[in-house]
Amino acid sequence: MAGIWRTPFGIRFKLVFLSSFLLVIPWLGYQYILEMEDYLRRGQEEVVLGTAQALATALNERPELFDEGTFSPAAKRPENLYVYPIYYSMSLDDSATMDWRDYQRYELPYGRANTIATPLNQQSEFSRYYHNDDSLNFRLLVGEHNRYLYAYIKVVDDNLVYRSPDSLSIHRSDFLQISMVNPDNELTRYVISPRGPEFIYAYRLGEDIRDIGALVHEERINGQWYETSDGYTVELRLPLNLLGDQLGFAIYDVDDPQARDVSAVVATSDVNSAERLGSLLRPTPEIDKIVEGMGHTNSRIQVVDRNNRVLLSVGDIQSATGLALSREPAEDQINKYWRYVEDRVLHPIYYQILTKPSNDFIDDLYVGSTLEGAHLTAALAGQPMTQFRTLDDSETRILEAAHPIMADGDVMGAVVVDQNMNGLRTFRNQALETLFNTILGVMLIVVFGLFFFASRISSRIRGLRNQAENIIDDNGRLQNTIVASQNSDEIGDLSRSFFHMVERLGQYTNYLENMSSRLSHELRTPVTVVRSSLENLGMVVSDKETSVYIERAEEGINRLNLILTNMSEATRLEQMLQTSEKEPIDLAKVLAGCVEGYRLAYPDTEIQADLQGRIMIRGVPEYIAQLMDKLIANAVEFSYQNRPITVYCRASRDKAILRVSNYGPYLPEEMKDRLFDSMISVRPQEKQREPHLGMGLHIARLITEFHQGQIRAENIADYEGVAITMTVPLLHE
Repeated sequence: MAGIWRTPFGIRFKLVFLSSFLLVIPWLGYQYILEMEDYLRRGQEEVVLGTAQALATALNERPELFDEGTFSPAAKRPENLYVYPIYYSMSLDDSATMDWRDYQRYELPYGRANTIATPLNQQSEFSRYYHNDDSLNFRLLVGEHNRYLYAYIKVVDDNLVYRSPDSLSIHRSDFLQISMVNPDNELTRYVISPRGPEFIYAYRLGEDIRDIGALVHEERINGQWYETSDGYTVELRLPLNLLGDQLGFAIYDVDDPQARDVSAVVATSDVNSAERLGSLLRPTPEIDKIVEGMGHTNSRIQVVDRNNRVLLSVGDIQSATGLALSREPAEDQINKYWRYVEDRVLHPIYYQILTKPSNDFIDDLYVGSTLEGAHLTAALAGQPMTQFRTLDDSETRILEAAHPIMADGDVMGAVVVDQNMNGLRTFRNQALETLFNTILGVMLIVVFGLFFFASRISSRIRGLRNQAENIIDDNGRLQNTIVASQNSDEIGDLSRSFFHMVERLGQYTNYLENMSSRLSHELRTPVTVVRSSLENLGMVVSDKETSVYIERAEEGINRLNLILTNMSEATRLEQMLQTSEKEPIDLAKVLAGCVEGYRLAYPDTEIQADLQGRIMIRGVPEYIAQLMDKLIANAVEFSYQNRPITVYCRASRDKAILRVSNYGPYLPEEMKDRLFDSMISVRPQEKQREPHLGMGLHIARLITEFHQGQIRAENIADYEGVAITMTVPLLHE
């Protein structure tokens, strides 16, 4: 049917296309993990609020913990160091003191009134007040964050003297001394004596500050020494477990770079005496103990008074993920090829959909020494609240919970517990990566399995198609059969059905092919009887009218005999071709002899010969002559009067080309390919008086195929005429 729509896609493509619907599985897995993430987020919200409630319950009915007078500078003594809560980690390597801007109002000054005598001074060790100008002074601020003590010291010094690059002594330049009573109630002293503005290196002192052999590097104390226009600034950090309850700082000043003697010392207290060392006062020690007693919650915990002022801050929001994620396997435990595929192929695809969390973010809402937010406002109004907030710059989500702290029915403050959701997002990403990797592996196996299965099916079908196409040659004759498959599936059944069908068709075709010879053989006897009877009748009948009828009957018998001869000619020729042997012949010589004979046989027709050279082929001269008889007879029959017939023969490359052309009517286009089939004729009705079964060109084709050549008929474009061309292989001498 002409209107049938055909798809260009085969079975393999269709099966692979259908398998693409497996992609709905990762989508379902993705939706499932998103639902799981939502449940985990709700659970994390309840945990954070529960932590805030537990801390608030522990701080309830403790109004003394929120005494605002502990923050008043008027209540402080110079030798004692007051520690202020810092709620974010200080940067110690940014060459600036911007992190301290929210706390600088709590700085305490130390100058001429705070000079002391030391073994390195020229004055008496027992004199305290001896310095008479303000050329040396400093301002100090001490804060606490996440179990670390931070110190900020801004020194005014009119003449800076650093350690010499090759000097091992730490007392012959400007330096900072840190003295403390450690948790074992022992006096411990440390010195920071740089060779210039640099990252500080602290050394623990022995009994004598001048004993360089007793110096021990203390790596737990770190920070930065900056040089300013009027002196220098020191930022440092040390862990709280290094400290006891007493702490002091002293600035040693050297003015003469040649003599390098200590000219003055300004200190917070007597840093060389445990009895006279100042105390380390923390405004919220009880709050700190309560929070520390809650254990590690992997959250940022802040205690805020009712004026939104931070009293205590523990934990970093950047690391407060709330989830304990499993450690990634070591690099040597992961196959390097799989790692390459993950890093270069899978992850770039996955993270087109997923968002990779980053802990490199700043929470701008809490910039300053006070907190803000709807959750905190609600908690200070007596109502617990949780909220989620997204940071625009990094797309990080923050989970915040606040719970009020009550005392005598009044709100004294609030506990704020924060966590970032990066841990949950990382957990989700890890789950999705595992899911996608697993599904991808399963899908690849399924797709390759389906592809192999489809390839197997298509190859079997294609093989069956090829066998079916090779059964019949270009002339419609059966030449092969189909090998019946032994498989028990549908394709095997189809193969066996084709086999039986071709077998029956072959039997029927063989019957049809032999029918003409059988008919010729069977009809010749009655034709002979009729002919002899007519001959005998003609000898005994002398009536003129009867003789006319006898003559017509004989003419009919002759026509019938010619028909029988034509019917058996092709069959006899095929049988002869099967037993004939080829020999080298000169095709041009054979054709020249044939043309001479045709000129005598057809004196009314001009036959031209365009033959050139010696053209050697392997063949049988008699069959070539028989082929030419059919072609010339066909050309003479269809040629216009007074128009020549041309016989052309040339050698071209490895083939001999024989062409017989004549002036005559064009062949119908639909008959060009069928002209050489058996029983096919395109003669007009007026030429059907002579018996003709359309076997001439069929015989020509049989002879051509016997010589391993090809024959075709075509209309001539230059003039109205037809050319029949035969090509046969040349003999390679």
